[in-house]
Amino acid sequence: MRFWLTAALCVAGVPAFAQGEEVTLRGELIDTWCYFSGVMGGPDAVQGTAHHTCAIWCSAGGIPVGLLAEDGTVYMILSINGDDQNAGGQSQLDLAAHEVTAAGRVFARDGLNYLVIDEIVEDHGITNITHSDFGVVPGFAIPNPEG
Repeated sequence: MRFWLTAALCVAGVPAFAQGEEVTLRGELIDTWCYFSGVMGGPDAVQGTAHHTCAIWCSAGGIPVGLLAEDGTVYMILSINGDDQNAGGQSQLDLAAHEVTAAGRVFARDGLNYLVIDEIVEDHGITNITHSDFGVVPGFAIPNPEG
């Protein structure tokens, strides 16, 4: 009797998995640490060719990858084309700092947006924002002698 009651409670308590909202988004794959922390400067300084190498290193080091959509919304990427290695997966490393058009499903919970990319519809390449646009050393990294 105890087994059947436990089994019934387990089955009854299993939530249905959300289907997500199907979307097609265009945006840049970003490293979320530098984008949100400001450690490398403002959001504009952590995009494109100026941030490509850092985006690869952050992903390889375990920092989650995000998609910065054209409207400024950031989506945490859960998987790309079935590669569920959110950080350090080959898909994420190959697409770091690339602008893409992606088809997939969006999930929102507790104020965060998550994206499961089912297909990269188009890879537009790395955006053309360079170090010459922002300087090799971010301004905030230069010591102020006046304190």
